[in-house]
Amino acid sequence: MRELQPQFKKNIGAVHEASSFLRGYKGTTRDFLILGARMVASTRSFADFTPQASFDVKKCELHRLDEGPSETAVLTREQGLQYYRIMQTMRRMELKADQLYKQKIIRGFCHLYDGQEACAMGIEAGINPTDHLITAYRAHGYTFTRGVSVREILAELTGRRGGVAKGKGGSMHMYAKHFYGGNGIVGAQVPLGAGVALACQYQGNNQVCVALYGDGAANQGQIFESFNMAALWKLPCIFICENNKFGMGTSVERSSASTDYFKRGDYIPGIKVDGMDVLCVREAIKFAADYCRAGKGPIVMELETYRYHGHSMSDPGVSYRSREEIQEVRSKSDPITMLKERMLSNNMASVEEIKEIDVEIRKVIEDAAQFAISDPEPPLDELCNHIFANNPPMEVRGTNPWVKLKSVS
Repeated sequence: MRELQPQFKKNIGAVHEASSFLRGYKGTTRDFLILGARMVASTRSFADFTPQASFDVKKCELHRLDEGPSETAVLTREQGLQYYRIMQTMRRMELKADQLYKQKIIRGFCHLYDGQEACAMGIEAGINPTDHLITAYRAHGYTFTRGVSVREILAELTGRRGGVAKGKGGSMHMYAKHFYGGNGIVGAQVPLGAGVALACQYQGNNQVCVALYGDGAANQGQIFESFNMAALWKLPCIFICENNKFGMGTSVERSSASTDYFKRGDYIPGIKVDGMDVLCVREAIKFAADYCRAGKGPIVMELETYRYHGHSMSDPGVSYRSREEIQEVRSKSDPITMLKERMLSNNMASVEEIKEIDVEIRKVIEDAAQFAISDPEPPLDELCNHIFANNPPMEVRGTNPWVKLKSVS
């Protein structure tokens, strides 16, 4: 028999040592399982993980472009683990929001993002933190990728003082540095995004603005007005249609005479991208950002994706599509599963390592949910605060002439 390599001898020795320790362990079952998973992962750390791998991604369809994004994506182990952690956190956060809504702890409008995580992650991976982003009302995922904690997001959903908008914005109105919401009016964020791109051009800061909208908003007149102005002024704006196949309960085939949303800019170049593959989205966004930074003007992008929940929490999501259809997408095209399988099959991570990340994420979500439930609601005297960013205190008229409130910046 061939002599064992020194590396494998180390691994076997570590396994024996771990097994002996675990046999004598007297803690709780839960702690035992967590400790065992960590020890197994630590033995695997002796092995050489693949630090980097290249993957083929689906070719993008192009409109008015001679060449498009790269069809090969390079992924490092660190990037893969980071993407997985962020996407899985988004997924778990939305599932927790679903649970809190059904318990009537979250009220009002609530549009969940599970299924579309590759879009938010791929976009964030393809632009700079100093670039700008504005989206519609399905905004929880982007709020997280733009740097807001799960704790602040869930507390905002429950209307608590520790929320990102002090509990006064709710699901559709969250903001962060270089992130302009969360907008409740269908399509209204697109001209605002064009305005942000105009500011970038005016300031000459080499930044771009990503303006997102859904297929349900794609027929809004204000979007085409924004296209026209952006093309005339060559604004550094990436217009992105997240096509999740349904505008509320209406399929794209029933609502749009043309479902080639990436061609809707007509005189503006367009790209159609697999929005379920985080690497495909990342490469497309990099291409689009480089195009805009080169002073060539705007670009239109369509991300083909799918939402697992209904339009909002008031929509069961199965009256206009079947449960089997949703399950088929989950089983064949889930963005998180796709990334995990790529990493495992290329020795870029271990099953134990992935499980440990999942355990950590669940703990973060549970801690955030407890905070979102226990944190106090904002007091009435703070109702009108922050109307202006930097103004002296001012009086605000209430619902009748006798009610006087004060606004503090």
